[in-house]
Amino acid sequence: MDQLSIKQKVFIRRSDGRVHLAEIIKLEGGSTNLVTVEWPEGHTVRGKDLPLELVVLMNPQIFDLPRCSGNATSANQTASIPPRSMKERMAEGSLLPGLAAATPRQLTPSVREDDVVHQIERMRKEREQRREVQARTRQEREQVKSEDPGNPNWEIAKMIRAQRVQMESQPVKSCIPNGRAKGHQIVVCVRKRPLRRKELTDREVDVVTIPSKDTLVVHEPRKHVNLVKFLENHSFRFDYVFNEDCSNATVYEFTARPLIKHIFEGGMATCFAYGQTGSGKTHTMGGRFPGSQQSSMDGIYGMAAKDVFSTLKTAPYSRLKLKVTCSFFEIYGTRVYDLLMPGKPQLRVLEDGKQQVQVVGLTQNAVKNTADVLNLLEMGNSVRTSGQTSANSKSSRSHAVFQIVLRSEANQRIHGKFSLIDLAGNERGADNSSADRVTRLEGSEINKSLLVLKECIRALGRQSSHLPFRGSKLTQVLRDSFIGGKKVKTCMIAMISPGLHSVEHTLNTLRYADRVKELSVESMSPKRMQGPSLESTSMPDIISQSPSKRLFPSASSTSLRGAGNPAQKELNTTNDLNRAQKQESKPTSPTTGRQLIRRKGRSAQEVSMMLAKSLAEFRGRNFP
Repeated sequence: MDQLSIKQKVFIRRSDGRVHLAEIIKLEGGSTNLVTVEWPEGHTVRGKDLPLELVVLMNPQIFDLPRCSGNATSANQTASIPPRSMKERMAEGSLLPGLAAATPRQLTPSVREDDVVHQIERMRKEREQRREVQARTRQEREQVKSEDPGNPNWEIAKMIRAQRVQMESQPVKSCIPNGRAKGHQIVVCVRKRPLRRKELTDREVDVVTIPSKDTLVVHEPRKHVNLVKFLENHSFRFDYVFNEDCSNATVYEFTARPLIKHIFEGGMATCFAYGQTGSGKTHTMGGRFPGSQQSSMDGIYGMAAKDVFSTLKTAPYSRLKLKVTCSFFEIYGTRVYDLLMPGKPQLRVLEDGKQQVQVVGLTQNAVKNTADVLNLLEMGNSVRTSGQTSANSKSSRSHAVFQIVLRSEANQRIHGKFSLIDLAGNERGADNSSADRVTRLEGSEINKSLLVLKECIRALGRQSSHLPFRGSKLTQVLRDSFIGGKKVKTCMIAMISPGLHSVEHTLNTLRYADRVKELSVESMSPKRMQGPSLESTSMPDIISQSPSKRLFPSASSTSLRGAGNPAQKELNTTNDLNRAQKQESKPTSPTTGRQLIRRKGRSAQEVSMMLAKSLAEFRGRNFP
């Protein structure tokens, strides 16, 4: 410390390794032995506290003591000798070779290292590692992107492909298993249409996966808070699910064909197609469009008429002496029009003295063969109301009802009736915000009638004593198709679009169809439950699979690898609120028919009526 003085210039080493001169401004001895230096840097003056050992190592020329002699003259002469370098000292043997080759920091192991130097070094290594990971991730992204060039949604397509590889596809086949279809009173089916030519040109992504004949999964693209993309998987279960490869004949074989025998046995049958505008309802019910005109032969209308006449000639039903009549009308808003009369006159819907709904003036045309039915269909489709919407340039804006009625030749009484309905396309109000007032009014009337139709079908399935058929003109006309108990059967075909831009419409359609029958995914066959399965119910908002039973080995919310996806909490949600409340609440009173019969001695019919009434009251209180 004696060799140093204030304002003396010494060499220092910076934290980044630079060596330069600095001026001493403070010397602190004692136990600390610190030297405070400062130096100008740009327009500022910087300073630093250094241990004395580092100053000694960086400035050996100051601390090399001269050799002592006997007189002052020799002392002055030795003081003028310039300091020797490390090479000279090593040559003389005064410095060990290992120390001469070492850096100033290695000369004294006991020197306290600067923490900032270690921190800078650690940050440099982390930065290099981070850049390597980013470069590797960028290379992988470019490689995946090159596999699907020109697709703006290549990330979503890659995640969907990765999940489809993990699923086993078992679609519906053209033959009915075990020789018979499901004979339920209400059958709900879903048909997925293929991507259009324009959608394929725009590189639209297919977000609907059908892993089996009765389940489907909708992959909804979402984003985390940190903008990382992931998939939210919505699982649904219905009676039948048809993929894009199924033809109209396959759909008819599982949906409308089993109802032909039912109407010959004196029942009422209804089959209707529901879905978004442009999802393929008219194609399924009326047939393909090979040109500008529709070919009704391969639609459900034509195939049902063909089977009616072929069944009419069979031995059990030929003795009944039935004749076939057809009517074709449309419901536009709250008005009913006859499509088989010239000028399409408006009809009135009234109730007679027996409280039976009658369409006054509706044409009932007698038909002898399938060709007569096809002529009536062609005539009615040519005058049906259509308009342009945001989803389709030629969209059906009315509900088309085609009825095949079997009457007895002796007394003209109705033996059976088959109503085939092509519903108008449902749309959200947000999609019609830019449309004119007439289009918005059309959409509101369509949605109103569809909601009432759903409630009527649900009431039919619950065997409820009250059916809200007066809520819309459509359900009022179809009143006899909802009242009659076991003599009434209904089939619903929900049409969905598989494109990414239609995912919200697709989810709305599937939730509507799910509310009609409410099939849970847990109630699968034991063979299905042994493998990967869907744990949640038919209409989840956020699907979560447990680790033991999971359709996808990865998480429900799946993102690209290396994108920094945070851990997702598993939300055990159930779609049907009624089922959730039943699971949470512990019943304190008898809840099954056997318990009521055992405790109060009631008959089975009375017990079923009591349970249906209590369930209807519960739904009315909790779900207005």
